[in-house]
Amino acid sequence: MSWFESFILGLVQGLTEFLPISSSAHLRLTAAFAGWHDPGAAFTAVTQIGTEAAVIIYFRKDIGRILSAWFRSLVDRGMRRDHDAQLGWLVIVGSIPIGVLGLAFKDQIEGPFRDLRLIATTLIVLGVILGVADRLAARDAGPRQGRHGRPRKTIAELNVKDGLLYGCAQALALVPGVSRSGATISGGLFMGYTREAAARYSFLLAIPAVLASGALELTEIGEGHVSWGPTIFATVLAFVVAYAVIAWFMQYISTRSFMPFVIYRVLLGVAILALVALGVLSPDQGAPPGGGVSSG
Repeated sequence: MSWFESFILGLVQGLTEFLPISSSAHLRLTAAFAGWHDPGAAFTAVTQIGTEAAVIIYFRKDIGRILSAWFRSLVDRGMRRDHDAQLGWLVIVGSIPIGVLGLAFKDQIEGPFRDLRLIATTLIVLGVILGVADRLAARDAGPRQGRHGRPRKTIAELNVKDGLLYGCAQALALVPGVSRSGATISGGLFMGYTREAAARYSFLLAIPAVLASGALELTEIGEGHVSWGPTIFATVLAFVVAYAVIAWFMQYISTRSFMPFVIYRVLLGVAILALVALGVLSPDQGAPPGGGVSSG
């Protein structure tokens, strides 16, 4: 991997990680269109450490408060009723599905799941699901007025069942093209949460999974065509870009719809299927040289 490739891929990772359009799909597609080798799931997992560092800094006050309350709840039974302590436990509960399935389907994630036809299909299908979920949220008559007159839920109302369902939605992002944020936000909207609550928990829930995945795949860097220097450069660049994207996205969803992302996903998926059908791209364009457990 050249330094130029790492610059472009780091930029793509930072721009797409937190938008509901799938960062892993865009890394795969960028390499395919440019005629480069697929950077692989290990490169994706490690560069996601940079984007999660941006989440940790952006939500540092929330995370610090949650960690403090969670640790105190280990020795103080009274703290277990505290919302922040409960949120810490819910992040752990919600991380279980992606951890179990990520290890169980590691071989598929490294190979068959990176087929361009599958990526195109998941872009379209999850795009439609996100669109339906967004339309349900758009029926709100007021800031918290939900469909059928029921108020939409805030993150303070998150419970174990919903946390586990969020986790199952996040696990779908093991398939490139699904999008971690797209899947979890869609799940949250279907469960009746506000856009802001769905996005905030989605970002918090991603932290353990992404950091664990990145740490697991560190040993894969340096093998094949992906070396340490370009990977570190791409990770740092992804961090800088992702921080700006998070700030913009949290402002955007407070007043705007997800429909532009829905339209983009569907059009991109259709275009990829057409290019593969016409023979312009092959399903395994770039032939992944190996990878690991990543999602996004």
